[in-house]
Amino acid sequence: MGVLRNPFSYGQIGQMKYLTDIMKPEDWGQVRSIYLEGIGTGNATFEADAPDWDKWDFAHLREHRLVVREGDRILGRAALSPVSTRCVYSGVAELSLYVAVGHRGKGIGSALLQAVINSTEKTGLWTLQGGIFPENTASLRLVRKHGFKEIGRREKIGKMTYGDLAGTWRDVILVERRSTATGID
Repeated sequence: MGVLRNPFSYGQIGQMKYLTDIMKPEDWGQVRSIYLEGIGTGNATFEADAPDWDKWDFAHLREHRLVVREGDRILGRAALSPVSTRCVYSGVAELSLYVAVGHRGKGIGSALLQAVINSTEKTGLWTLQGGIFPENTASLRLVRKHGFKEIGRREKIGKMTYGDLAGTWRDVILVERRSTATGID
């Protein structure tokens, strides 16, 4: 796989100017806070808490950790995790994307997802996949907008351990996006 060389992208949504950038270790505090906001919704993840930096760092591909910045503030983040250590799956990654509460529905998620797609197309990844709770309709709309297809539903795949839904078995919608630029031979 290649290495992403120029991840920087300036954009503007309304009056807000932002920068899509590589996530740095010093961004972890803000990134972790955004993840905790997502956890707090009860519809973003089965996880009940955010991991420490070392655990998160180990689990995510370094060249595909992106943030949207407005000045010194992180408004959202996207990251990819490998799905397998087997070389046949080396071009497949799982997407994780979170946007700060005050910036949801403003195009930040779309900008991040497009930046991740661009980064994967440049570095040889051919499939992005994800699992989304069916109740998370905003995330389902976002990934569909960017070419992801629903490929299945895992019924009662996990039981919530926190919040209002603690003890409830949850379904997950499986989505994937196949590259149109790499892995097409």
